[in-house]
Amino acid sequence: MKIRTLLAAFCGILLSASLCSAAPITLKLGHIAEPENPYGMGADHFAQLVKERTGGAVEIQVFPSSQLGNQRDLVEGLVFGTVDLTLTGTAVLGNFVPEVAVFDLPFIFRDVQHAYKALDTVGMELCKKGEKQGMITLAIWENGVRHMTNNKRPIRTPDDMKGLKIRVMEQPVYIEMMKALGASPTPMAMSELYTAMQKGVVDGQENPFSHIATKRFDEVQKYISLTGHTYAPEPVLISAMAWNKLNDEQKAIVRKAAEDTRDWQRQLCRDSESKFMQIIKDRGHAEINDDVDKEAFMKATASVFKLYTDKFGDATIKAIQSIQ
Repeated sequence: MKIRTLLAAFCGILLSASLCSAAPITLKLGHIAEPENPYGMGADHFAQLVKERTGGAVEIQVFPSSQLGNQRDLVEGLVFGTVDLTLTGTAVLGNFVPEVAVFDLPFIFRDVQHAYKALDTVGMELCKKGEKQGMITLAIWENGVRHMTNNKRPIRTPDDMKGLKIRVMEQPVYIEMMKALGASPTPMAMSELYTAMQKGVVDGQENPFSHIATKRFDEVQKYISLTGHTYAPEPVLISAMAWNKLNDEQKAIVRKAAEDTRDWQRQLCRDSESKFMQIIKDRGHAEINDDVDKEAFMKATASVFKLYTDKFGDATIKAIQSIQ
């Protein structure tokens, strides 16, 4: 009788352990975009793919709109293991892995197809440097081409930038770019930006149309100028602590889902740009001008390349520019 009781208890323990091991792994993904932003939609698409392909064994909970903090908070969260995954710009990631700031240099890409090829090769290799800090890059998605907005005047040449207080990300490349254009750079979290423009703390900002439209920046800005000064990559990062919770099969599924979402999300960005521009036009708050002298902007910001090459040399820049 005692043997039967012991066997039953032992079987109960095994069953309990089996059930515990079958419990889904839940990971938190934070980002600063609105859910209807293309990379916000990409996060949801990615989470769905992971859930489907792992049969529910891995679930990713998405927290948009800075719910888990601003981009710097989120990247720091990866390092300390308080955030499992995030989407962040290379400009912010560059504060932790300085070499990736090369992708934020003004006019470094000829077009978005050039950007894709560079990011999927040189970019992924550079991002490996973050692994020493506990950040693993799964793929590089897209935020879009960035444009200037402000409340003072249309921007057509670098001279129109002089004296403007422009919000920038906390990244030396963006700060130095604004200085080169004669503007006054003001680093600030995205979550504070709408109110800052509304109250006149800053005159303007720069972002892709997706952010301008979904965060309704056009409500508090009079002029949008299609400067196209930088392209904004959006790496998908997972903390090493979260990564190590997954078995090899799950790791392969998560990485492939991030890559598949990359292609889906990039196409979504391309398809959405005109839609977001039309939304802004229909709201009627801001004037959009495309008569920008980009050649003059390129010349005015050439000094920012020296900032990068003085620190890291020009080999990476040459490698990017040589990609066909």
